Amino acid sequence: MSGRTLLDRIWESHCVSQEPGAPALLYIDLHLVHEVTSPQAFSVLRDRGLQVRRPERTVATVDHSIPTDPGGVSSAEPMAAEQIRTLERNSRDFGITLYGDGDARRGIVHIIGPELGLTHPGMTIVCGDSHTATHGAFGALAFGIGTTEVGHVLATQCLLQRKPHTYEVRIDGRLANGVTAKDVILKLLSTIGVSGGTGSVFEYTGSTIRSMTMEERMTICNMSIEGGARAGMIAPDDVTFEYLAGRPAAPQGTDFADAVSRWRELKTDADARYDASVSLNAADIEPMITYGTNPGMGMPITASVPDPVRFREESQRRSFDQALGYMGLSPGQPLLGHKVDVVFIGSCTNSRISDLRLAARVMRGRKVPAGLRVLVVPGSHGVKRAAEAEGLDTVFQNAGAEWREPGCSMCIAMNGDRLEQGQYAVSTSNRNFEGRQGPGARTFLASPLTAAAAAVTGAITDVRTLTLHD
Repeated sequence: MSGRTLLDRIWESHCVSQEPGAPALLYIDLHLVHEVTSPQAFSVLRDRGLQVRRPERTVATVDHSIPTDPGGVSSAEPMAAEQIRTLERNSRDFGITLYGDGDARRGIVHIIGPELGLTHPGMTIVCGDSHTATHGAFGALAFGIGTTEVGHVLATQCLLQRKPHTYEVRIDGRLANGVTAKDVILKLLSTIGVSGGTGSVFEYTGSTIRSMTMEERMTICNMSIEGGARAGMIAPDDVTFEYLAGRPAAPQGTDFADAVSRWRELKTDADARYDASVSLNAADIEPMITYGTNPGMGMPITASVPDPVRFREESQRRSFDQALGYMGLSPGQPLLGHKVDVVFIGSCTNSRISDLRLAARVMRGRKVPAGLRVLVVPGSHGVKRAAEAEGLDTVFQNAGAEWREPGCSMCIAMNGDRLEQGQYAVSTSNRNFEGRQGPGARTFLASPLTAAAAAVTGAITDVRTLTLHD
């Protein structure tokens, strides 16, 4: 019998019951809630006279709808304001902790979970949000759920799930200068496509992953869903434990030492077998950028838009043609030098302090060209305070960028931050779907370095051609 994977260990320890041929009943350790996908779930509880089963294991915040200008909810559009007020009422009525408007701990749900130490190795974590996979960077099984499932977890603290397949993503070697974690995940997606991991959980392994910081690992796991995976995971190690030590909701003192001893057992056995695997050589990865309308349509920034002859299936060619038509691009066209209208640096993928430091290295001492709008949006009030303590806000503002309040901002474009019809943006967010950043908006996904390079040149630029400042 072969050994167990990291997924096996967590699944087995959380499986409440398993009937033959049926989904497993999985216990959920942490339920994260935000204002957009929860109202209907709470309404169902009220209609059925139910309470939240474990309110101490449920944490809420407002992030999707809240504006990122200083007015907060007072400046929100009517529907957004109603969503925020509804979550405030639901949290109060059901005894749930809420980091709401005006709370110094508020931020994007997948930023504040790790930041506050709510996310622990070995946990099962769910949220009504696709990018819950972020928390898998800590060796947790974390995935997004729908509104109906949000209600199930609120009422029972359990969820019916079928066990996913295991998929090893091995990345070895050293990343070159100018190449970031965002480039790594965009490279993976361009390699396997947006459905390559369907039905699976990615486990990221290899020397490249082990050399990454926790914030870089979170960027990698965040976009696992864009490859079709249910979740992404990285086995915890000393990097994980050092990140968690001392955080408010992490175990303290001898409890932390005991927890680390348990967490060290969360790993895949040497003789375990994965259902699928893929390997990447870090040395082969360049700064990446997307050209189409899904995150798998990516290429090295020095390349040209591919030719449709590369696609064997007619359906793939039609999808490709539609994407290029929407983006206003042509096969064989280089993207270097392509003018952009907006640069967005933020989202749960790339709005942590390390991301802002990267952007500041490019923007320090440079100016945003006239007519270009640049938004820099920290992922939480904690990130905002840290950035301001380092003077990063001054770097961005001196360059001509907007320094905003925390929130999802232009990633989801439901809070007042959006592109206009036909505008091009270089964005550090996670999705470039049609209309994602506004009706008719055209999005190029890239790293904070590449986005900052576009911010100071007004066009898609290879950051390796610019001098970075410490």
